[in-house]
Amino acid sequence: MKSFLKLSLIAVLLSLPTQVFAGHHDPALTDEASSALFSFIDLRQRETYVQVTNIDTDSQTLHVQIFNVDQNCNENNFFDVFTPNDTHIYDMRNILTNDGNPSGVVLPENAYGFVVISVIDSDGELDDNLDFLIGNFRILDDAGYEYRTNSAGESDSNQPVNEYNFNFSNKNGISHSDIVFIAVEEDSSAGEWVAGPTEAFWEVDVDIFDINENPLSCRDVIFSCVDADNPLLEELISGELTTEGSSSSVAAFEYGINEVIPHSRDGELLCPGNVTPEGWVNLTTESNFGDAKGYFVGLNNGNGRGSMDSIWRPTDFITN
Repeated sequence: MKSFLKLSLIAVLLSLPTQVFAGHHDPALTDEASSALFSFIDLRQRETYVQVTNIDTDSQTLHVQIFNVDQNCNENNFFDVFTPNDTHIYDMRNILTNDGNPSGVVLPENAYGFVVISVIDSDGELDDNLDFLIGNFRILDDAGYEYRTNSAGESDSNQPVNEYNFNFSNKNGISHSDIVFIAVEEDSSAGEWVAGPTEAFWEVDVDIFDINENPLSCRDVIFSCVDADNPLLEELISGELTTEGSSSSVAAFEYGINEVIPHSRDGELLCPGNVTPEGWVNLTTESNFGDAKGYFVGLNNGNGRGSMDSIWRPTDFITN
């Protein structure tokens, strides 16, 4: 399994250490080049822009895969060519290739999910050693706030990680949240990533700690590329698809934190009934399958203030 290290943050909204990362296992530096980039996208009264740069001195062929949660994690994809030091911004409302031509992919009006951009070698396969990509994504909400952060990258190390934390607060008018997790499985020979409840998921036990460090137990939840209409949702929740056969209360691609800072799009909560205004969320792995490729925490005030960042691990921090 793999995970991600996020080094930049906006301290007004997320009081996190400078060493932060997300995923199941080894750390990856989102501020360094990678062979694959993973970004959250959302067109539900939002606009999303994904920027990618090829820092190599040679041209590279990239595989762009877009997974729409709202269509049972349906994938659309195309290939693109980047010359040396080439940068391109994909407007997810009007997806054009690097040379300005139509990509052949048109997303529905309210699509949301994630995009994976990978370097493909001469045999059409994924190669973890082709660390030529850097990038970020930007989400503009019609309400006036913005999420902007580096895309999650990939790492070759193998350090186990089973517990994750992120801070939250309703200060400065913060009233909504977007807790997003990207779970995929690598199919290197096919030059692609696969996603969905039969391909990848992450089951975690959720606890909230208030500012006095009092633990408040919540529930088990599953992160996967599913929504309430996915035909495999019940099988995932019941434990038929999980590695340990354990059941959970709910499964979703995204969550809100609690009753004080609910989801921006009225989605499920990590801790329903909880009214803690400030503290941190602890996520402990119960079961997982596939590769963890990015976990993003977004907070906003429903108006002009928003921030998105990654989660962190409470001990054994990885430093740049």
